[in-house]
Amino acid sequence: MARDGARPSYDPAGPDHALRAALQDLRTGRWMAMRALLADTVEGWRWTQRTQVLAAAAAGTDVVRAWLAEEPGSVHAAVMHARVCVERALRAQRERHRRTHELWIEAWDAAQSASRTAPHDPVPWVCLLALAQLDPGQSWEEHRAAAPEPMLPPGPWGLLAEAGKRDPHSREAHHRMLQFLYVRGGSGRLAEASAYAQWAAAQAPPGSALHLLPLYVRVERYRRASGHDAALDLHWVAEDATREAHRALLSWFEHTAPAERALPDLNHLAHALWGSLRFPDAARVFDAIGPYYTPPPWMYRTPDRDRGVEVFLQARDRCRAAADGSRS
Repeated sequence: MARDGARPSYDPAGPDHALRAALQDLRTGRWMAMRALLADTVEGWRWTQRTQVLAAAAAGTDVVRAWLAEEPGSVHAAVMHARVCVERALRAQRERHRRTHELWIEAWDAAQSASRTAPHDPVPWVCLLALAQLDPGQSWEEHRAAAPEPMLPPGPWGLLAEAGKRDPHSREAHHRMLQFLYVRGGSGRLAEASAYAQWAAAQAPPGSALHLLPLYVRVERYRRASGHDAALDLHWVAEDATREAHRALLSWFEHTAPAERALPDLNHLAHALWGSLRFPDAARVFDAIGPYYTPPPWMYRTPDRDRGVEVFLQARDRCRAAADGSRS
């Protein structure tokens, strides 16, 4: 792959040009390109990812509502309606909006309805999993089911299983489970999240994005420790951190085609390899990232989070220099 030396940009569509075109159409209040894109998207990782990105863009508009009104029998419109409702509920929770509970119930109803309308689609179950983080006290019975492993805490395991029946080893479903564990009991327990990530990665086949879950938990632990502290750099070179980065490289990166790699996963892997001083390996991942990047995890390595791209560039240059030096 040819190296891209330009300053990278953040784009939720990343290298997915068809998704980018649909997003542009959506932002002008039109839904036809979104409908056409989803009709051409096969189920699996790409389907789940595209619906998530489209919903984030549509949540502040009435585009999906207009689509559903025009085509009330559309299965895809029903799934997107659930996606948008969930996105609005999660935003309300982050903003501590007074309508959070109301939007939560509305989103739950929409996701339940979508699960009946699209019984083979994992997205409605991913939506229900996402809403579980709004119940950190686990007052809902479905959010305190027994775990399949004695060392793991109770949680929305039934919802995770339903998503898994429709999309085995679903990337987003497991990330939603992590988000639930981050807030479980009010403040979350990172030890539980770490145990979960290790367990999920151990169950995953080669090429699964679940092999990167431990890297996400490590970034979350660093973020909670306030990050950007020189002493915390040891966090990334510890033996277990180096082992996690190497395992993710071998178990995921080496087994996936470029089109099957989510941009956040590439960024977390490049970050982990750079942090563990595996510069030549990291350089390969930076080359795979190309002209795009994602603010997390880079933004957590600087007090000014808007300067995360500067950290990315410094890391990329350092790793490429090391890789070039090893070849000379």
